[in-house]
Amino acid sequence: MEYWEWYSLNDSLLCFIIPPLLFLLIIHWRSNSGRHGHRLPPGPPGWPIFGNMFQVGAMPHKTLTHLSHKYGPVMWLKLGAKNTMVIQSTKAATMFFKQHDLSFADRTVYEVSRVYGYHKGSLALSPYGSHWRVMRRLLTVDMLVNHRINDTASIRRKCADDLQSWIEEEASSSSRGVEVARLVFLMTFNVFGNVVLSRDLVGPKSEEGMEFFRAVHGLMEWSGHANMADYFPWLKWLDLQGLKRKMKRDLGKALEIVSKFVKERMKERKMEGAEHQKNGGNFLDVVLELMEGSGSDEPPEISDHNLNIFILEIFMAGSETTSSTIEWALTELLCNPEVLMKAKSELNQVIGRNRKIEESHIDNLPYLQCVIKETLRLHPPLPFLVPRKAMHDTVFSGYSIPKNTQVFVNVYAIGRDPDVWSDPVSFKPERFIGSKIDYKGQHYELIPFGAGRRMCAGVPLGHRMLHLTLGLLLHQFDWEFDGSITRETMDWNERLGMTMRKHEPLLAVPKKC
Repeated sequence: MEYWEWYSLNDSLLCFIIPPLLFLLIIHWRSNSGRHGHRLPPGPPGWPIFGNMFQVGAMPHKTLTHLSHKYGPVMWLKLGAKNTMVIQSTKAATMFFKQHDLSFADRTVYEVSRVYGYHKGSLALSPYGSHWRVMRRLLTVDMLVNHRINDTASIRRKCADDLQSWIEEEASSSSRGVEVARLVFLMTFNVFGNVVLSRDLVGPKSEEGMEFFRAVHGLMEWSGHANMADYFPWLKWLDLQGLKRKMKRDLGKALEIVSKFVKERMKERKMEGAEHQKNGGNFLDVVLELMEGSGSDEPPEISDHNLNIFILEIFMAGSETTSSTIEWALTELLCNPEVLMKAKSELNQVIGRNRKIEESHIDNLPYLQCVIKETLRLHPPLPFLVPRKAMHDTVFSGYSIPKNTQVFVNVYAIGRDPDVWSDPVSFKPERFIGSKIDYKGQHYELIPFGAGRRMCAGVPLGHRMLHLTLGLLLHQFDWEFDGSITRETMDWNERLGMTMRKHEPLLAVPKKC
């Protein structure tokens, strides 16, 4: 390139770049000047424009846990243009959820979640208000109540049997270990397929429904990427990382498939008699009955588009959290053989060698429950939960928190809070023996599914899924490391997507008991 061409090109680039940079500097100066007269939480000093973006690193839950030793349990960050407060101790979390839950009841919505208005139909992301209340009620009152969960126990039992068959088939056809998380994900995908739509959707080698599975997997991947558009909103039109384009592709495909399922079910309902439809056989039937006004003076107003988003979210949340937790649990057990033997011994004593685990056994398996709790303490599926947002200017713990501040509740740090947990980094399920601590939102030292108004509504079903699945894996199989892995060489690194998964998937060798 000739000198004059190079000079002309760079001159044009400078003309394009300098004005936005000056604009950013002015905004940065004004936001910092606003600190005078307002006491913000302590936090590490940041760079001009970028704030603390370069300090949080690739594993922000770990970085911020470490920084809490210096800056305390309530910390302030500036991530580009986004004000951020981080809650990092049991005491701070207790104050947050008990005294300020309503003030921070809104959600931070990231740019990829705005594609096709996903955030408006989503229960997890929708603004705190009437639509959220309607969707929440559908789950907590009309779907995830005990009698409906009990009615679908046979579905989960059937899908657990399928999981066992898949493991046996893969183990017999390969000399390598089984990728446990993948098979558990497929199993839970079919659980929700049957609960919501009355059909299996996927199999480990079947293409039927796999297009839906791949689209959902893509959504979880793009949702977990850090996006420059979230930190610098004036850049969102550029889509520099292509995340919005990828999200449009996969979300469009997923919603298209869900819409097809819904339309098929609506046609089936027209062909069925009213008596057959009464107390519909799946969750979609329940929602459709409510939308049609069956047994209700004021049927909920839910658009077809938002209904499709709601159903899609159930698949994403339920399958990902269950499979990632089971993978971490089995990893910890293989690295702690004495704990593994105790869990297997309890299963044999309570259930017997030649019987299958049922959901009715869970209450009689206290050590298995301790294993699940300890796994969730050390490896929460969402290390920051779903970020909240200040609905108005708020005083929290003596600090002035501006409206629209996003809030990370670092449950990874809370699960390692040395003021609460002895030997916090060790895997010791025994710490829960005789303890009343659970993960249902009332004990703030263990909140892997959140607490307060925006707590995950799926905990009752997730509780059963986790124990049934892990119990089956331990009761039906003896597990060993894949030949390429040992306890000493196990990769404990994490990969943040929608959930906190192992960076290298666990490969384990099952032997039929």
